[in-house]
Amino acid sequence: MTKITLKTTTVPVYAHCADSPELKQQFDAFIQELIDPSLSADAMAQALSSGIDDLATVLRPLPVLEGRLIELGIAAVARCNPDLKVLTQNLRLPVSPAALQLVEMNDAENFRALTFDADSVGRKTYTPDFVILNQRTNTAHVVDAKRSVYTYDRLRLDDLQNRMKAAGLILPDFLYKEHRRLNVKEVRVVILTADNRKTDLNGGIWHLSQLDHLVQVEGAGAAIASLQAEFRSRVDEHWKQACAAFAQACHSPIAPPGKSEGTFYEVETDDEDNQSSDDADVMDASGNAQLIKLGFAQAPTRH
Repeated sequence: MTKITLKTTTVPVYAHCADSPELKQQFDAFIQELIDPSLSADAMAQALSSGIDDLATVLRPLPVLEGRLIELGIAAVARCNPDLKVLTQNLRLPVSPAALQLVEMNDAENFRALTFDADSVGRKTYTPDFVILNQRTNTAHVVDAKRSVYTYDRLRLDDLQNRMKAAGLILPDFLYKEHRRLNVKEVRVVILTADNRKTDLNGGIWHLSQLDHLVQVEGAGAAIASLQAEFRSRVDEHWKQACAAFAQACHSPIAPPGKSEGTFYEVETDDEDNQSSDDADVMDASGNAQLIKLGFAQAPTRH
């Protein structure tokens, strides 16, 4: 009896891939840029020699730096898809009381035909980490990236999402006026979190593993996880080198910790409190022919 072995191959779901030498070089440059100023082995050894206050000063910014690294990585991965335009600058979107009231008291179906004048100025503003615009479908995603939303209660998450949706109401007019007449037909909002302990795909809170679907790039989520792991590994290595150097200088052994996740990375900082001044009335553009859709990012279907 002849045994026949069939070889199967997995066809990539998306046309673009995050596995490229150029992207890996960018990731390495991001890590180097964030670590070199204050998290080198020499800087840590100096802080150890100077005392607990200096050591705390060196280690305190770690969660912020890791969050910044995740933002840089997501933007770089998204640019692997040539259909996407990733905007990170000039994104201070006004949030008026009228817009907030509209999204708080109505389902998205009731205000899909409305957009707001970008020239209106409100007391509050919301600045997303980036806006990802698919220029083929004219769909814009308002993205807020976080290391974790685990410490956020439901009220705080709702407040953030309402401000995101209220800002999304003026995004089409804002991008047209402030970003070289970019055209938007639909706006979706999504919070990306690196912590999977509190996610809601249908409610617009996605884990980074869902990044593939958002940017249409195969392996995007895995690439960010690898970037995060490499950053922590590099910091840990510098910490061990600093402990060894300090112990040698003091002629006494100091045992470096085996893992630093529980020490260095647990503190979460708030980064969504974007407030501004001056309040003004809101204008709708329901008379325009174009229909603007607003809602949560669409959850990926299982393949």
